[in-house]
Amino acid sequence: MATSARDNLIAWLRDAHAMEEQAETMLNAQFERLENYPDLKARIGKHIDETKQQASLLKGCLDRLGEGNSAFKDAAGKLTAMAQGMGGVFASDEVVKGSLASYTFEHMEIASYRILIATAEHVGDEETATVCRRILDEELAMAKWLEENIGAVTLQFLTRDESDVAAKR
Repeated sequence: MATSARDNLIAWLRDAHAMEEQAETMLNAQFERLENYPDLKARIGKHIDETKQQASLLKGCLDRLGEGNSAFKDAAGKLTAMAQGMGGVFASDEVVKGSLASYTFEHMEIASYRILIATAEHVGDEETATVCRRILDEELAMAKWLEENIGAVTLQFLTRDESDVAAKR
């Protein structure tokens, strides 16, 4: 059955809202456990604030369109993120795996917002397109920060890990 572009926009806005709810939960779990990586912790803290605002902006778009967010999708996203966060508790290289997951997640968000912008423009919803462009800029900035810093974070981890091994000998 064919779906109208407007219906797709609403469904994808709901998906994006759930994605931001998932991101917030995932980022909070990472943030709480980061100790020896002050630059990464600070950048994640900033992105948590951005993510909360992004979810609010998306909810505003849905409300303006006379639609609501999907409580089911939001809950499913949060549960997935909580499971991911719990998995990190047992990984000695959590900071590296978390950086990898964050970098990957940012690129999924970037693609999602590019899709939303194209769809909003197609249906003539410039307000939603503008909101999504703003969010896209923040996601691109976070992905760029991770890209520029993932090597340094990895080297910090390796140095700390090697010191721990040497101390145990």
